[in-house]
Parts: sequence; C-alpha cells; structure tokens
Amino acid sequence: MTPPHPSTDRSVALVTLGCTRNEVDSEELAGRLQAEGWRLVDDAAEADVAVVNTCGFVEQAKKDSIDALLEASDLKGAGGRTQKVVAVGCLAERYGTQLEEQLPEADAVLGFDSYRDMSSHLRTILAGGHVTSHTPGDRRTLLPLSPVERQGGSTGVALPGHGDTQAYAAPADPLDGHVPTPASGPRVIRARLDGRPWAPLKIASGCDRRCSFCAIPMFRGAFVSRRPADIITEGRWLAERGVKELFLVSENSTSYGKDLGDLGLLEKLLPELTAIEGIERVRVSYLQPAEIRPGLLRAMADTPGVVPYYDISFQHASEPLLRSMRRFGSREAFLDLLARVRADAPEAGIRCNVIVGFPGETEADLAELEAFLTEARLDVVGVFGYSDEDGTEAEGYAGHLAPEVIADRFDRFTRLVEELNAQRAEERIGEHVVVLVEEIDDDGLPVGRAAFQGPDVDGVTQLHLPEGAALPAVGDLVAAVVVGTEGIDLVAEPR
Repeated sequence: MTPPHPSTDRSVALVTLGCTRNEVDSEELAGRLQAEGWRLVDDAAEADVAVVNTCGFVEQAKKDSIDALLEASDLKGAGGRTQKVVAVGCLAERYGTQLEEQLPEADAVLGFDSYRDMSSHLRTILAGGHVTSHTPGDRRTLLPLSPVERQGGSTGVALPGHGDTQAYAAPADPLDGHVPTPASGPRVIRARLDGRPWAPLKIASGCDRRCSFCAIPMFRGAFVSRRPADIITEGRWLAERGVKELFLVSENSTSYGKDLGDLGLLEKLLPELTAIEGIERVRVSYLQPAEIRPGLLRAMADTPGVVPYYDISFQHASEPLLRSMRRFGSREAFLDLLARVRADAPEAGIRCNVIVGFPGETEADLAELEAFLTEARLDVVGVFGYSDEDGTEAEGYAGHLAPEVIADRFDRFTRLVEELNAQRAEERIGEHVVVLVEEIDDDGLPVGRAAFQGPDVDGVTQLHLPEGAALPAVGDLVAAVVVGTEGIDLVAEPR
C-alpha cells in the first residue's frame, strides 16, 4: 500500500493480545497507519509509539493485557526509541476512562470508534498533545434491534476488521457471480504483520446471544455480518500475499447472513472462497451448537477445500446448568450433533471450550460433563474456571463457589481432558494427512498442521523426513501418514 503523503520517520509497533479476531483488527490498524505514512516495526522498543491491542475476555486475559501495557511503558525513558504507549482493543473499549485512571502509564486509552482516525490521534499524542480517552458504554445499543436494519453503512458505528463499510454500495445479490472491482467496490484496509501461510479473515462482528457469563456483546456490540464481496476481496488480497489457508473468524459464525436476509449465506460463501487462486484451505471457527443447521454441516463436509474442522461452543453438558447459562443443549443433544458431524466427515477434528465452577454447579452437573467429554472423543478441549465478568447476569447469581473449589474443578477437568485428548490423538495413528508447513523448528524439522488442526491452540504435526529428503518450505502442503503422538501433537512421515 503506497502512502498518500511523503514518508516520515514516524514508526509504530502493534502488540496484539487475545484472539485471532484481534489479529485482524491489528492488521487493519496497521493498514490504516501505513497508508498515512507510518513505518511499521515488529519490536515495540524500536517504535516511536507502541499500540497495544488488548484483550478483555476473562480475568487472566485482562491481567496479560495490563502486563503488556506496563512492559511497553517501561521502554519509555529507557534509552530506546519508544516515547508513547497507547491502549486499544477490547480492554480499552470495555473500561476506557476507568483504565486510564488506574493505568497512568498509558498515554491514551482509545476505543473502537477511534480506529478510523488513529493516525491523527497518534500524531497528537506523539507531539505531546492530549487525546480524550474512551468513555465506555454498552455497544449493543448503538445498532438497531432488528438485524436487517444494521446493514448499509449508514449507522456510523465502528466495526473493527470490516474495513471501510461505507466505501461502496453492495450489489443486490452479493453472490450472483459479480464481485465489484476494487476501483468501484470494496477495498482492503490491511497490512500483514507476519509471514504465516495462514491468516484470519473476519466474516462478522458482535453477538446477539445473551449468555449469562459473557460480556463480549457489551463491548463488541450487536451482530453484524460483513458483506460477501468484502470477504472475497480480502481473501484474494491475502492469497496474493502468499496465504494458503483462510481462517474464518467471528463471535458467532452460525449467525452469518441473518442481517443480510439469508441464513444460508455462509454455505454459499464457502465455495467462493475455496475457488480463490492460491487458497488451498478454508477453515470455519466458532459454531454455536444451537444454531448449527444441517445445510451448513453438509456444505462444510462437501465443499472441496473446506477442512473438516468443527470449533463448537458447548461450554458445558448439564442441561440445567446450560439453562442457567442462558444456553441450550444437553449431553444427549450434543452427542447427537457430533454423530451427525462425523457421519458427514468421519475424519473431523472437533474442539470446544467448557466452563467449570459456574454458580450453582453441582457434582451431578460435573458428572454429566465428564460423561459427555468421555463419550465425545474430542480432539481439543479448553477448560476455563468461572470468573465473574462485570455487568453480566451471572455476576448476580446465588450459589457462587469458593475460589479454591473452582480451582480444584479446573485442575480436575484439565487433567481429564489432557488424557482424553491424548487418547484421541493416538486414534489418529495410521491416518493419511496433508500438513501445511508453518515453520522449521530448532531441530531442523518441518512443523505444521493437518486439516483437522486449528491454528495456535489445537496441536501441531511434526514431519520426520527420510534421510536425504529435501526440506519443504514454509507454506508447502505435504502428504504424510501419522506414525506417533506427543500429547495432542502428531508425528507424521511423508508418503
């Protein structure tokens, strides 16, 4: 992207915490800043301004974000280049001025509405001026209650990771075979911050669900789908930069299209993305079990290039506790869903997260969860100990458990899923896989992921090459057979 103004020596580093959705937001911020003449650097110590894209998901994520801000602030006055530190992202959006008061080390705390004008804000801060920190509020109130009234770009509500939502008028049928050219249609506002052969691609923002434990809708807002033309254009842009795998991210992918008048739109979008030249894989994340439709399962299983990966948000398996969480399902319903997934995709990789220690959780609830996890044969399970989140319904529930009880249940189920997930990995021995090489490790061995392994948190596959074999490059796809395991990680040999 060519800067429209003469280049200056202003430099900025984006420090990203949290999920892949935050990674997309950081790359959009990087694209905006680069277009305004800022030089992007990897190391905060080498930047005039360090912009820390924070996470506000759970208590530990908040602590990690504070630590990152303090670490960046320590660079100021330490003889290096760093002069200013700015907090953005979910923690900044959620707490704003409160965070500013409690963390004077940050030179500004800016919310999502500041992203479009980030360059001017950073110039002001760097020059010693003051930019008013974000005043937090419930972002669910910023958009119409009816999903179909949220589209059109006229609301003026910032949607990080969506690019310029007002840059063009969408065609009447976004998937009628015509995608507007960049000159008359969507333009990509993004700069890659790494050289990985995969990239997250945001398909929606926000969430309309009201889970009693979750604060995300309050600071991410109501659910809004990105237009298919925007997504396809950005997918092509990523492919042109060497990306082989698109990782579709959102707060709730199963709601995609409801505000565009078509709940089946994701099924129609998938073949458009897999058809992009250079894209070998498309991966869908964050499926709500109560919203998974048979048509989506069939599309994911039958569309060439869509990998057999199912990231399903179960959270628990006890029906009474799920109701208290304002969710739907049961052990029997979830096992039936998994059976349907595997009927269409026998090799499916399935992951989920579960919460233990929720207010009112009984030993009977835990027994139901344990029975589900044991029967489900999941590839990866993330275990979270419950913590109160400001402003959520569950914060006011009776039956809160003592911290030591929650910690004990967290340890107990962490050990359980480590054993179960390792057993599931062993079941993979003998399977034929195709590995996307992501790095060459310190021992000189290629490491990557099979189709059923998601990025970052779902285990990896290490390739053991025969003597004298040529070393594959990062981004290569290597056919192999699984010969061993190390926990949830796989060991495979090329075939």
